[in-house]
Amino acid sequence: MYRYLANLLPKGISGKFKEILVFSGIKVHPDNFIGFIFIFGLSLSLVLAFNLKVIFQQNFIFMFIIIFLLIEVGVYTLLILNVDKKSKFIESILPDALQLMASNLRAGMTTDRALLLSARPEFGPFKDELNIAGKEITTGKEISHALKDITKRVKSDILERTIELIVSGLRSGGELASLLEQNSEDLRNEALVDKKIRSSVQMYVIFIFAAIGFGAPILYGLSSILVDVISQNLGMLEIPAQVKATIPISITGISVSSSFITKYIIISLITSSLLGSLVLGLINKGKEKEGVKYIPILLIVSITIFFVMRYVLMLVFGGLLGI
Repeated sequence: MYRYLANLLPKGISGKFKEILVFSGIKVHPDNFIGFIFIFGLSLSLVLAFNLKVIFQQNFIFMFIIIFLLIEVGVYTLLILNVDKKSKFIESILPDALQLMASNLRAGMTTDRALLLSARPEFGPFKDELNIAGKEITTGKEISHALKDITKRVKSDILERTIELIVSGLRSGGELASLLEQNSEDLRNEALVDKKIRSSVQMYVIFIFAAIGFGAPILYGLSSILVDVISQNLGMLEIPAQVKATIPISITGISVSSSFITKYIIISLITSSLLGSLVLGLINKGKEKEGVKYIPILLIVSITIFFVMRYVLMLVFGGLLGI
């Protein structure tokens, strides 16, 4: 049933999911996974949309569509983050793995044997990839093809570039052990440069986080109280008849309600948190999707500070200002 449902989805969407599942290393048939997520999303969306309609009198169809899209996008985002986590880990241990392979080759081992013995448990998912490549070479597959097949299961530009350099060196007659050692040294130097760059942009990350998480909600809390004060007291002002005759100005109450202002502020905080998180990911890691992990933190912090600030101001100045 799951595979049948997966075939009903557009090829572009199912193809993206299948590609991400291969890179994530999940040992489940892609069609079964896609079908399960589709059924799970539909069921959960129906339940939540029905509860929102009964409790909060929300539009059922609108809430069902929104919740379903959020669930599917959320699952896809989690898969992407899992792929990136796997790639980052492999990139971090890649210099050590290359150095170990080079040592095995210099000890007189064959290429397939050197790959298999380099598959240490501490290498995590890269251990499985080395085992697969080593077994393929043992069964007669060309070493360049076996290495390139690793890039079809691991989404990493650094790994792909490293394997391309190794394959090019092998085709030109270079010594594999020397190539591996040189690549290992280059990757370590690249990691050091990357750490220096990240440390230099931390101030920008802190500033953006503080502005969105603390500065904006505090200012919004003050402005919301100001709107309440103006709406309560402006309409009570009386202008003398002599002044009205000379100055064609009339002062009336503000028609904008406090609930509208609060909804507008919450929407603004949500939008700022979403876009700000993507900017943080781009600045800190070089990829917008790396900022997805900041979204729930910024949302919780900013909205909580807004309501706390509003409550404190109401508590302190409510009686004094007559609101």
